[in-house]
Amino acid sequence: MKFESIWAATAPVEPDLPALTTNAEASVLVIGGGFLGLSTALHLAEAGVDVMLLEAEAPGYGASGRNGGQVIPGLKDDPDALDRLFGPQATAFAGATADVLFDLVDRLSLDCDAARTGWIQAGSKRVHADILRPRMKQWAARGADVGWLDGGQMAAATGSDVFLNGWIDRRAGKVHPLKYAYGLARAAQAAGARIHARSPVAGLRRAGDGWLATLAAGHEVKTDRVVLATNAYTPPQLNRRLPRAIVPAHSFQVATAPLGEAQLAHILPGGAAVSEVRRVGTYFRIGPENRLMIGGRGSFAEPRGAEAFREIEAELARLFGQGMEVTHRWFGRLGMTPDHRLRLCALSGGLFAITGFNGRGVALSTALGKALAEHLAAGTPLPLPVERHIRTLPLHGMHRIYGSLVIEFERLRDALDR
Repeated sequence: MKFESIWAATAPVEPDLPALTTNAEASVLVIGGGFLGLSTALHLAEAGVDVMLLEAEAPGYGASGRNGGQVIPGLKDDPDALDRLFGPQATAFAGATADVLFDLVDRLSLDCDAARTGWIQAGSKRVHADILRPRMKQWAARGADVGWLDGGQMAAATGSDVFLNGWIDRRAGKVHPLKYAYGLARAAQAAGARIHARSPVAGLRRAGDGWLATLAAGHEVKTDRVVLATNAYTPPQLNRRLPRAIVPAHSFQVATAPLGEAQLAHILPGGAAVSEVRRVGTYFRIGPENRLMIGGRGSFAEPRGAEAFREIEAELARLFGQGMEVTHRWFGRLGMTPDHRLRLCALSGGLFAITGFNGRGVALSTALGKALAEHLAAGTPLPLPVERHIRTLPLHGMHRIYGSLVIEFERLRDALDR
């Protein structure tokens, strides 16, 4: 079965980013052409830094071009916890990540279907209010434009009668993620970054005071500093520890046939993006061509056919009833950490390795790329905690087994909630 995302089906022509065919040098080498790598390269180029980006496939090939396109500010930890753990500067950074993305889209006039229509975090059990209401109040205390939604308001906002409570964050919104990746690539290239697609790096090693990247085609790039922006798609030949710092999980998504006018007036009429607060929940939005898109946790094995999407299609029916035709099915890999926190590693010799966005990568990776570029260009302190070594997960080779067990346990906990 061909798994084509609605993003790939509706994206413009891919930017012209020829493969690297010679040896080269750069002050900073970024490996990975997702949102993090592209944002880093763009902002470095705008600061006058000599930067090269190498992407093994095409911009947005990995999770950046396959996700739900939900632009959500914040991290997994609530603001009060962020203050205690990392300080108010981290909380302020987290709360402004959506601002960074939408400001960037406006400044560069990126054509990516950006819409600041808000994000709703939805609860389907009474106990969920005990999680959601304090979260909303903590952001409200910091000046965020948020609001509480009771059961009737949730039904009106989502078009589903499943939800009992929720809150809306009006700082948030949505983009077409593949268009956004293409736009970032073109903007970075226009700013002076050298970007090469289909240029996989086969090896990375220290060379004197700097680094030497060897491409699969045999060419070499000498550089002073390196940013590994490959997240859940990191090959072990770049760094043996980074792939073992996360659990690489799959998110499965489907899109329906275009909705009719009556359906659009009922389902997400305000255009908000929605995520459930359940431990193993769904996320959904209206996407290109007025299609309803829904995604959620998939198996650790890559799907082979439409039957692998039965669970997410059952969720679609649970929320919006039977009879919706599914026209697109696709999946992508994301990096999860046990504590749901990013791993921002500044290693010896000027090597930066970032992984574990835990499903919040659209806004966070864009803002972190900007912050990392400012750090590399001008020494500006990084806004989130920095680790000096890469923490790996024990028994990582068995992640499919224990990851599957954890998911089933969390589903049981969801079912027992009242």
